[in-house]
Amino acid sequence: MDGANLIEGRKAFEDALRAAFAEAAAAGWRELILCDPDFEHWPLGERAVVESLTQWIGGNRHLTLIATHFDEVARRHSRWVRWRHQWAHLVSCRAVVEMSADDVPVLLLATGALTVQLDDRVRFLGRVSRDPAVALLAREKVDVILQRSTEALPVTTLGL
Repeated sequence: MDGANLIEGRKAFEDALRAAFAEAAAAGWRELILCDPDFEHWPLGERAVVESLTQWIGGNRHLTLIATHFDEVARRHSRWVRWRHQWAHLVSCRAVVEMSADDVPVLLLATGALTVQLDDRVRFLGRVSRDPAVALLAREKVDVILQRSTEALPVTTLGL
């Protein structure tokens, strides 16, 4: 094992994500990649998470979200959606509509620094790892998915 901390349960998963966002703000990681079929169970809309992201983003930083759809993000995380409007030039939302939800990993990746990953999304079992080999495997998986993705969740909707 890589010295990973185990995640056991939904609260532990959410706490690991909160801690990762807070660490990103403190450490100034260059890139964050968030991947989930729909982000339903992520604490993206929480004030503390949005504050951490606000402290983190800027300059040469970039946030990418990958999902099969963003309906839950718009519905459950309105504070994050409003935050994204301000930072749209540094935040990419990518959809992988031709993939099944089961094929989309649940992970937060700060390349070279931290990986938060669920291996069992029903029971919320996973791990937090700082092992570069784990991060490399996650990055390779994400890169393949990104190649099959398209822009999604536009900041503004054009209408007549």
